[in-house]
Amino acid sequence: MSTPKLPSTERRQATVATGVPAAAICVALLAAAFFVFPFIALLAGITWQDVPGLLTSQAALDALWLSLRTSIVSTAICVVLGVPLALLLARTDFAGRTLTRSIVLVPMVIPPVVAGIILTEAFGRRGLIGEHLSAIGIDIAFTTVAVVMAQTFVALPFMVTTLESHLSSSGQHYERTAQSLGASKWRTFSTITLPLLRPGLISGAVLTFARALGEFGATITFAGSLQGTTRTMPLEIYLARETDPASAVALSLVLILVAIMVIAIAYFRPQRGKGS
Repeated sequence: MSTPKLPSTERRQATVATGVPAAAICVALLAAAFFVFPFIALLAGITWQDVPGLLTSQAALDALWLSLRTSIVSTAICVVLGVPLALLLARTDFAGRTLTRSIVLVPMVIPPVVAGIILTEAFGRRGLIGEHLSAIGIDIAFTTVAVVMAQTFVALPFMVTTLESHLSSSGQHYERTAQSLGASKWRTFSTITLPLLRPGLISGAVLTFARALGEFGATITFAGSLQGTTRTMPLEIYLARETDPASAVALSLVLILVAIMVIAIAYFRPQRGKGS
């Protein structure tokens, strides 16, 4: 005798009722409140009639424009560098792969200030590479290029881990079939691997952009804080916090709104039809 099937709504309710203990629900609500209440406090503390003037100041506009354009550039660089690196880590087995993966992930776990120190030691005017560049008239530190490098350094791991996860989970039999039929490795990569990788590429790019947009520690350590040149939005918020708290709150609201939109894009999944 077959067991009668419940309607989809009742099945979802039964899953929730039987799968999540009441204690877990209480703790989850407490965790949600921990995240939500600070944002409510931020919104409550804003003098809304002053927001347009605060956001249209020259310093705020310079910082916003600098953050947007450097984040776009660093995201593009992360895509160019991240796809081959993720492909190497996911699809090849070589000596030192674990060490390579660990090094790639280090910027995700070290303090951003430490990342700035690492970049300074490498590309600063007295750095291992920067000293030689400076000798031929190329200075990277305290320039807009340094901002892009700092953002790329801390954001690239997000791109690599996202792409590697998708590459590991996507079936390789399509690629093997294409190569068995005579397709070159490059044609297989461009016509099969990349299309399969598109969802991960979009998610990785969006998250990378968000991380680059919010970068602070490595930027201020390696690039400094020069208005219009290296002072991004996070740096402008930090400086405004000391002299004009209302402006800092308004600028923070802008970054929060951008972050919400970015996360919504990264994790948005269109709902399938009811029949699926």
